[in-house]
Order: sequence, then structure tokens, then C-alpha cells
Amino acid sequence: MNRLFTSESVTCGHPDKICDQIADRILDELLAQDPESRSACEVTCATNQVHIFGEVTTLAKVDYEAVARKVIRDIGYTEKGRGFDAESCAISIDLHEQSPDIAMGITRRGIAEELSSGAGDQGLMFGFACRETDSLMPLPIELAHGLVKRLEGVRRSGELPYLLPDGKAQVTVEYEGELPKRVSTVILSTQHREDADIEAVRSDIRQHVILPTIPKELIDADTQIFINPTGRFVVGGPAGDSGLTGRKLIVDTYGGYARHGGGSFSGKDPTKVDRSGAYMARYIAKNIVAAGLADRCEVQLGYSIGLSEPVSVLVDTFDTEKVKLSALYDAVRRQADMRPAAIIRKFGLTRPIYAPIACYGHFGSNAAAMPWEQTDMAEQLRKTFSKQ
Repeated sequence: MNRLFTSESVTCGHPDKICDQIADRILDELLAQDPESRSACEVTCATNQVHIFGEVTTLAKVDYEAVARKVIRDIGYTEKGRGFDAESCAISIDLHEQSPDIAMGITRRGIAEELSSGAGDQGLMFGFACRETDSLMPLPIELAHGLVKRLEGVRRSGELPYLLPDGKAQVTVEYEGELPKRVSTVILSTQHREDADIEAVRSDIRQHVILPTIPKELIDADTQIFINPTGRFVVGGPAGDSGLTGRKLIVDTYGGYARHGGGSFSGKDPTKVDRSGAYMARYIAKNIVAAGLADRCEVQLGYSIGLSEPVSVLVDTFDTEKVKLSALYDAVRRQADMRPAAIIRKFGLTRPIYAPIACYGHFGSNAAAMPWEQTDMAEQLRKTFSKQ
């Protein structure tokens, strides 16, 4: 029996993504000056206001308000009178230092001690990979990301000059067994200026965004396309809905196709395993699939605050493994150092690298240059099993 699966993505002008981008730009500024910065920065926004709060311990000197205004300006919220703009919105800041009880468990000196530094919190993280796309990501989320990135592109280039920053897309893929067969439904909603004709918007979005993005072999006569299904979408961004960091976790990861541990990424330094553990879990899963040892793979890591080694490691290949699963698990445990400090060192996570992935996904094609997306462990895994 065929099945349908749906994923969504949102533009950089979506209220929740505004918050994620501010938090990660702040983190990058902190790390650029002080790589040992500790950050658990949260952001919320609403009509003409932004609130930055949480924990930051650093030697860096950062103008948080200036960073936030630049992010908002870069996204495109520059016009006054629309309920939210970079120059007139009120910005409040409530940041305090990290709890010394937490810092005690994760800050250790000397190379050996540093690598045994504990996790910054308890938690569970998932990583996933499959053969549906070249990036080894599920097809629905990659298509949804592609649509909103294209939507942002035609707005910024002036190709569709009536577009405004807020927008979202949703893609439903029909599967035959485990293989994607066709796109069943596309939904795209975009903010626009008051004088834009809705039928012109629908025609333009279809021709300039949807058809150039969705592979033509996946669209057929039965594919349903809905563009601004409620009609008018003029009031958008924080003027239309509040935003908060970490509220688009499924957009950030696998579009709901794989499980999620519940921890968000943006604004958190890499001692927080919500971030570094999730990156390692994706790295392991992707390398297993890239090595040809399974067609689908999900990895779960569990951590405890103050402990360096994960308290649990699960490798699930959904009966697609090409080798003995217990042997695959043993190979992963030998070849992947899952201690948080080792993950940070391997991937260079104290560098200011996070702003570019604060929108459109932390994994897959949007993050192709990131170290956790590399498949440098795949050859080692292949060699391990070629000897058996």
C-alpha cells in the first residue's frame, strides 16, 4: 500500500526563524572573540519588539542590540509602518552568567581532562540518514527547504518585487514501499504587499518558485498545488505572530521523518549536547549509509550532565543493514568518539559557523559544507567489513 508523508519549512522571515537567527548570530559573535564562551541564549519577538534572554558566560564584548538589529535588517524587515522593522523595534536584554553548578561539570583543564569534560546537560539526540536524496536526507524536507530558499531568492533578487519576508512551504510525498514515487501536494504561503493581485501571486509563485524547484518527474496531473490558500497574506512576521527560538526543531532536522529528542540548537554553545550530540548522531548515521552498510539509519545518543561518555547508544537500520547489526554497532563504538569535548574538537565547533544554518536546516544540502555532513568515516567503516 502506498503512503503519504509531509514535511514543512519556513523562510528566514518567519517569526520563529528570526529568533533562531538572532540567537545564532550572537553565538557566532561570542565565539569569534572567545571560543570558550558558554551560551544558552533565547530570543522571542512580537509586534515591534524583541527580547533576548538566557545565560551567557564569556570574555567577549558583544553589542547584543546591534547584532539583533543587523539580523532583522539583513532578513529584510526595513520598512516602517508594517509592525516590525530593524530601526524602530524595541529590544530588551536579560542575560546572566551560566550556573556555576553546571560549569563545574563541563570545564576541565589539560588535554586529557578536557576530553573527559562532561556534557552540559542530560538529554537524548537523534541522527538520521537515508538514500532518498544525494544529501542522504528524506526527500520531503529537502523539497520543502528548496521551495522556501527559492522563495527567498526571488524576493531578494527583485524578480517578484511585491514579496515580503514571511513565508512557509509544505510538501507531501507519496511513497511506494520505501521509495518516493511522486509529489502529492505542495502548499506555499507567502507574505506580499497590499496591492498585489492574489491571482497574479499564485501564477508567479507557481512559475517562478514551485515548478523550478520540484523535479518535473515528481509532478503529475494529480499533484495538488495550493498557493496562499486563504488568499490575502499582508500582515506577517512578528506583527502577525510571535516568534521564539527552538520552535522549529522539526524544520531544523528531518521534517518529522525521524525522531527528535526535543532539544533545540540555536543560541547554544557546543558543550550543550542538544547541539553537538545531534551533529554527531547525524554524522554516524550518514556515514553508515554512505558506506553502503544500510539504506536507512537512525542513531540515538543519550547523555547525563557531568558525564563524558554517552549513557546509551542505539543504531537502528530498520532491517536495511547489509552487515550484522551487532558488528556495525561495535564498529561505530570503536571508530566514533562520542564524548562532547571530542565531538567539539573533531568538528571544530568553537568556531563561529552557526549563522548560515540557523535557517533552512542544520543537515542536508543546506549544511553540505559543515563538518558533521562529511563522509570521511565511511571508507574506514567499509574497510572494517571488507575484511570480514
